[in-house]
Amino acid sequence: MQTFFEIHDPSQTDGIGPDLGPQYRSMIFYMDEKQKSEAEEVIELLRSKGHRVNTRLRPAEKFWKAEGYHQHYYDKMGGEPYCHIRVKKF
Repeated sequence: MQTFFEIHDPSQTDGIGPDLGPQYRSMIFYMDEKQKSEAEEVIELLRSKGHRVNTRLRPAEKFWKAEGYHQHYYDKMGGEPYCHIRVKKF
């Protein structure tokens, strides 16, 4: 979860980086109450350190495999995806 919060800006409310819209929001999909609680604890830790966090928590529901052109994104970007810049927060 630490990596998740360090490779994107969870303070954005309407997307990640230049990708805007509800489908790009910072989200954590949890499988059970333990995962939800762990995510809430990390969010509170970040907030206590002065970080603004707008990441939403939602129960995991049905997921669909992304279209082929969305597969292997990191490899296609040559290991330098434009929307992931790691910022140490922990």
